[in-house]
Amino acid sequence: MTRYKWFIVIIFVVALSLPIMAQEDNASDLNSLFSNMDVHGFYEIRSGYRTRKNKYEKDMSVMEQRLQIDLSSYLDWADFKVKGDIIGDLIEEQADFDLREAFISTSPYDFMDLKIGRQTLTWGTGELVFINDLFPKDWQSFFIGRDAEYLKAPSDAAKISLFSDVANLDIVYTPQFDSDRFISGERVSYWNSNLGRLAGRDAIQHTDKPDRWFRDDEIAVRLYKNINNYEYALYGYRGYWKSPGGQNAAATKATFPDLNVYGASVRGNVGKGIGNLEFGYYESDNDQSGKNGRINNSELRFLAGYSQEIGKDFTAGLQYYVEHMLDYSQHKNSSPSGLIRDRDRHLITVRLTKLLMNQNLRCSLFTYFSPSDKDAYMRPNINYKVTDNLALEAGANIFFGDYQSTFFGQFQNNTNIYTALRYNF
Repeated sequence: MTRYKWFIVIIFVVALSLPIMAQEDNASDLNSLFSNMDVHGFYEIRSGYRTRKNKYEKDMSVMEQRLQIDLSSYLDWADFKVKGDIIGDLIEEQADFDLREAFISTSPYDFMDLKIGRQTLTWGTGELVFINDLFPKDWQSFFIGRDAEYLKAPSDAAKISLFSDVANLDIVYTPQFDSDRFISGERVSYWNSNLGRLAGRDAIQHTDKPDRWFRDDEIAVRLYKNINNYEYALYGYRGYWKSPGGQNAAATKATFPDLNVYGASVRGNVGKGIGNLEFGYYESDNDQSGKNGRINNSELRFLAGYSQEIGKDFTAGLQYYVEHMLDYSQHKNSSPSGLIRDRDRHLITVRLTKLLMNQNLRCSLFTYFSPSDKDAYMRPNINYKVTDNLALEAGANIFFGDYQSTFFGQFQNNTNIYTALRYNF
C-alpha cells in the first residue's frame, strides 16, 4: 500500500478537480491546461565510492542515472504541478520511480491559499538542523552523496494558508503518517544497539509503522508574523517520531511512538548578518514519565544561528544546537544495557561558501561537530556551472568519531566521495 501512495494521491487530486472541470467550459479548460504547460527537468549521472572498508555495505555508495520531469500548468482557478524522477540504480540493479510532487494549488479567497497533493514542505530557521520542521527527511540520500535537495522528502498532505493583518497561519494535515526515509541498513551501515555492534545489509531494521489512513495522521501548524523586519513564529505538531523512536517489547521491530511538539522561533537582522533563535519541546506522548526505556524520552531542543557575508561572494554561517533530555534519572534506571544516552547532546555547525569565476564555481564546506559525542561530519562540495544547462559536481561525506555508538561516529565506514554530471532542460 505504501509503495503506491503516489498513485492514490494522483487519483485524489484528479477527483478533486473533476467537479470543477465538469462545467460547460471543461473542454476549453483542458485545452488551456495543455497549452499553458511548461516542461522542465534534468538528466543526471552520479557515482560515489566508500573510502573505507565496510563489510556490511557495497563499495559503491551511489551509482545511478536519474531523469527528472517537471510539468506545471495553470487555469484561471488553480495551478497544477507534477514532478517525478525515473531512476536507474546500479547498486540495487533495478529501475525505480520517485514521485516528488503532484498537487493542485488554488486561492479560493483573497485571504486563503490551498495546496493538496504530494508536496515538499519546510519551515523553521535552522540550516540542515531541524527542530520544528517535522516534515519527512531522506537521511539515506543525504549521507550517500545525492544532491542536498533530496534531503527533503515529499509529504502527501493538504496545506491551508490563511493571511490577515494580525498574523498568518499555516495548517498542514497529513492523512497517513509520512516517516523519514531513515537509516535502515540497506545503503548505510549503522550502530545496532540490540546486537551491540555495527550492522548493515546483514541486519536490516524492520519497523512497525503507523499506516492507517485518517487514523494514523499528522497535523502541523505555524502562526507567524513579521514585526520590524523580524519574523516571529509559533509552531505545533501532533503525530509521531519521524525516525524510529522506540522498540516493541520483543525488541524485534523499531516503532514510531506518538509525539507532540511545541515550539517558537525568531529570525532577523543582527549587525551585518542574519541571526535566528529556535526552540522546541518534544513531548514523547507514549511515555511522558520517561519510565519506558525502549521509547525516546521527552526533550527540549534549542538552536541559535548567525550568518554573514565576510568577503566578496564569501559567506559564513555558525549554529549551536542542544538536545536536553528530560526525566534523565528515569531513563538511566529503565534503559536496557547499551541504550543509555547522555543527558545533553551539543552540536556546532559551520558553513563556508565561496563563489568564483563570475559565480559559476561554488565551493562550500558544511561541518557538524559534537563536543559531547566527540564526533563530526564534513560535507565538502564543488559545483561548476559549465553552461546554463550543464553542471559538474564533486564532493564527499566524511565521518569521524571516537565511539561507534554516537550519531556520526556510527557512520565512519560510510565515508564516501562522489561526482555528478547534470544537464538541465
